[in-house]
Formats: sequence, structure tokens, C-alpha cells
Amino acid sequence: MVNIREIQAKSILNKSKIYDYCLNPYTGCQVNCRYCYARLFMRRYSGHSEPWGAFVDVKVNAPELLRKQIARAKRGTVWIASVCDPYQPLEGTYRLTRQCLEILAQAQFPVNIQTKSALVLRDLDILKKFKEVEVGMTITTDDEQIARMFEPGASPVKERIETLGRIHSRGIPTFVFVGPILPGGPEKLVAALTGNVDRILVDRMNYMETVIGLYRRLGLTESATDRFFREQARRVAAEAARRHIPCEILF
Repeated sequence: MVNIREIQAKSILNKSKIYDYCLNPYTGCQVNCRYCYARLFMRRYSGHSEPWGAFVDVKVNAPELLRKQIARAKRGTVWIASVCDPYQPLEGTYRLTRQCLEILAQAQFPVNIQTKSALVLRDLDILKKFKEVEVGMTITTDDEQIARMFEPGASPVKERIETLGRIHSRGIPTFVFVGPILPGGPEKLVAALTGNVDRILVDRMNYMETVIGLYRRLGLTESATDRFFREQARRVAAEAARRHIPCEILF
């Protein structure tokens, strides 16, 4: 059971260290990735006592706030989103990401979307209005069983890849974020991504005790080592080079 609470946010377009701005229509995330770095601080930040994945605050005034903030903001790239999945299941009901995208398209602010959900396809009509937009999927493994263990609320891996392909076929730049690299076949993953993405980004896992504990319970301890991450990244990069896909290792 997820505790869903409608709230009035004080700000929605915030400065980011990765892009110019970040925009998070929700606090909390139903996707509930076991490795998410937001687990480390978002409960304290939000005032929730529930575990990560068991609460979502819906910023119902997000579109109204964005209209006000965008009118006086300097043009810059907006990252949607930094600490939640903007297309988690609740977005199907509240449509906050869609409404915010409409405002950003009118202002022609560049946008970078990152998600694990095929729901992003719903907003293709808006995405086509941007002069500068990029859509990315986080895909950490080609193994559906491993993905379900670590990303229980995400769309299936095959569906995420197909989603990237459909968006890419419309002339919209796409990327995949392989981070953290989970056990699986990196060559198979890159092969499946060929023709569907413009670039690949690779990262390792943050060493959180809760995640290490999960690795131990699953008998995957060797897959949470520096050696594993370096080797997997090397294999992704080698296969990407063979297929002429730009690839960047972030660690």
C-alpha cells in the first residue's frame, strides 16, 4: 500500500548540479528501485516515516507554479526528473508531467526526460513540439528477472527498449542510462539498443547497506564489487564501439 498525499509545493523549477534546472512533479516514487540514491535522504527531506516506495506526495500545484517561475527564469535545460520517475503510475491519473511539458514547450526551454516507464509515449504529441528535447530510459540489465528484483515498479526491459525505438523513430534524440550496471549480458543489451538510441551512459552503484544486503540475500555479492562494475562497463563500451554507438562511462 502506497500512502498518497496531495500537497502544495513552494517551488517546482529548481537549480540542478547536472542540468540548469530539475523538475520533480512528485516527492516519492512508486517504481521503488532498490538502489535509488534518493532512499538515503528523501524520507528525512519529506518528513515521511514510511519506507522509500511506500509514499508519494503529489504536487498538485506544479503546473501553476511552473507558469509563474518560467516567466522570470533564464532559459536553460530542464531535467525531468532528478528524484522521482516523472512517469510513475500516478502520472496516468494526475498528468502533472504532461501539463508541465506543455508549459515548457510553449516557452521552448530545452528538456531532458529520464524515466523507466513506457507511459512517456502518451506525450509524444508534446515532445514533437520542442526544438530541443532528449528522452532517456534507465535500463540496468537485459535480464527481466533481475530487473523485477531491483526495479519492481518499472516497465519490463523489452518494453522500455521498444519505447525508445518508437520515440527515436519520430526523430527525437534518445539515450539509455545503464546505471547501476546489474548482472546480465551487456553485449545483448547493447545489441537490443542498436538503432533505438543515440548514446549510452554507464554508471556504477552507490554502496548503500540496504542494497548490499539485497545482493547478499540473492547470492549476487560478487556483482557489487569494483571489479564487476569496471568489467561490465568495459564490455558495454566495447560492444557500443563495435556498433558505432557513442558511449560514456561516468565513473
